[in-house]
Amino acid sequence: MRISFYGVRGSLPSPGPATAHFGGNTSCVLVELADGTILIFDAGTGLRPLGARLMGSDKPLHLLLTHSHWDHIQGFPFFGPIYQPDREIHICRSLPEGDTRFAGVLEQMNGHNHPLSHDTLPSVSRYMKDPDQFFGRHDFGFRRKALNHPGGGYAYRIDVDGASFAYVTDNELDPPGKPATSFGEWVDFCQGVDVLVHDAQYLQSDMPMKHGWGHSLVSQVRELAHAANVGCLALYHHDPERTDQQVAAILDDSRAWIAGKGGRTEILCAFEGLVIDIARGPGAATRLEFNALRPAAMVAPDQD
Repeated sequence: MRISFYGVRGSLPSPGPATAHFGGNTSCVLVELADGTILIFDAGTGLRPLGARLMGSDKPLHLLLTHSHWDHIQGFPFFGPIYQPDREIHICRSLPEGDTRFAGVLEQMNGHNHPLSHDTLPSVSRYMKDPDQFFGRHDFGFRRKALNHPGGGYAYRIDVDGASFAYVTDNELDPPGKPATSFGEWVDFCQGVDVLVHDAQYLQSDMPMKHGWGHSLVSQVRELAHAANVGCLALYHHDPERTDQQVAAILDDSRAWIAGKGGRTEILCAFEGLVIDIARGPGAATRLEFNALRPAAMVAPDQD
């Protein structure tokens, strides 16, 4: 299983010199399985550069949306494969079939929010009627869990050949009111996962104003990873106001925290271009292989 990050920012794109290190594109992660299956998690602006890579193939694509807020779908009209004749794109909506509370990736292309209409696309792009049944035909484990986020949505977990990956973004681990999924249920969902990508947009200094906005504190996310015995935690959905230097400081603090707990979890802050391979080692144990991680020393100081 190979995991590649194309968009890691939350809420809205934030290009510029202060965010160039970790990246300014919004949510998009590619997962490639050994059998050639291509899974794309979210369709933020990071989907555009991913599309350029995928244009050289005619393999079917599987797009799994967590929810349909703009920062998670606005890359779709600029996704090259949707303009390839007969290219199959299977879309897992973030809500059950028939629930129309949100517009989806296709509906945004309505001639008003985008100049082209989705019904003119040459690709074969369609929603899955029953994602659990659809993925049940594939040779890997597929699970969903309801997000704690305004309007709802889903997190995903993939298990295949002894490797596991969970994608949990736009999720508030301690929301006001009754959660859709409790902390204990998240621990069960993420238990022993090799790589957990989790929303970590806020710090305690952002509270209480942003309590209830549907995102987690960094401190809560690393507690979850430690409790669930996660192999690698990728802090994700960085706040658009957060500079590279500030994100790097979060990384240093989080690594010091997990070391103080005596935990085994590797912690990193996701950045555009990061690739993680999950491979099976001797004795069927899994190992993680990273591309060259950018050292914090490379992060430029805050811009005046």
